[in-house]
Amino acid sequence: MLELIINPKRAERRPWEMFIIGLVYASLSILLVNWIFAQDVVLAKYSGILIITFCVMFSMPFMYYAIKMEEEKGVKIEGAFKLLKEHNKTLFGFLWLFLGFIVAFSFFYIVMPSENNFRAQIETYCMINRPANFNECVEQYGIKTTGRTTGFLTSKERLIAIFTNNIYVLMFTLIFSLIFGAGAIFILAWNASVIAAAVGIFSKADITSMPLGIVRYMIHGLPEIAAYFIGAMAGGIISIAVIRHDVRSDKFWTVLQDSLNLIILAVIVLFVAALIEVFITPAFF
Repeated sequence: MLELIINPKRAERRPWEMFIIGLVYASLSILLVNWIFAQDVVLAKYSGILIITFCVMFSMPFMYYAIKMEEEKGVKIEGAFKLLKEHNKTLFGFLWLFLGFIVAFSFFYIVMPSENNFRAQIETYCMINRPANFNECVEQYGIKTTGRTTGFLTSKERLIAIFTNNIYVLMFTLIFSLIFGAGAIFILAWNASVIAAAVGIFSKADITSMPLGIVRYMIHGLPEIAAYFIGAMAGGIISIAVIRHDVRSDKFWTVLQDSLNLIILAVIVLFVAALIEVFITPAFF
C-alpha cells in the first residue's frame, strides 16, 4: 500500500508532493531497519545498505510506472526540445523525491546517531572529501580505521577525479535501468544517503545547522543528481522500448534517439556539476 501512495501522473501535476513521499519512505526505512535488525549482531553492521534496500522497495513501483510513461511520450511526441520539455515534468518529481530522501536521512543522522546506520556513507564521504587523511576522517566520525589513504589532490586533479567518478555512477545508473527499468533507484537512493551523511557532518550534530548543510551540498548536488535521473530515464526508456517494440521498427529508433539525447544531456550536466563542486561551492563554504 505505502509504495502506491502517489502515481506518476499525479506527480507530474504536483511534483512537490514527491518531497513528502521521499520523507515518508526514507524515515520508514530507517525506523524499520533499526526496529527489525538493530539487535542482530551480523545484520546490524549492514544497516546502511538495508536502509537503502527498504527505500528502494518503497520507491520501485513509482519509478517503474514513471519511466514507462516517459517511454510512451517518446513515441507520441515529435521534436527533441519538445520532448525534453515533457521529460522535465517527471524529472522534477524525481528531484523532489530525492530531496525528501536527503532531508529525512540528514535528520535521522543528527537525532539518531549510529555508526551502523551510515557507516559505508561516512567512508564514502571521507574518500571523496579528505582522501589524504582518510583514516583520521573515519575515526573522527566514529568508525574504526580501514587502512586506506591517498595523496593530496590539486583542484584540477579533483575536478577530473569527481567527473570521472560521476561518469562511472552515470554508467551504472544506465546499466541498472537497462537491466530493469526502475533499477537505478538503488544508486540514486545511495547517493542521497551519502549526501545526507555529508550534511550531518557539516552540521556537526546540530539540527539548526541542517538547512545550511543541505544548501551547501545542493549547490552542486541538484544538477549532479538531475543528471543521474536523466540517465535513469534514458536507460529505462530503452529497456521498456525493447520489450514493447520491434527493434527494426521506426518507433524503436525514435525512442532510441530520444534516449541518446538524454544521455548526452546528462554528461553535460555532470561536467557542469563537477565544475560547481570544485570551484564554486568552496568559495561560499
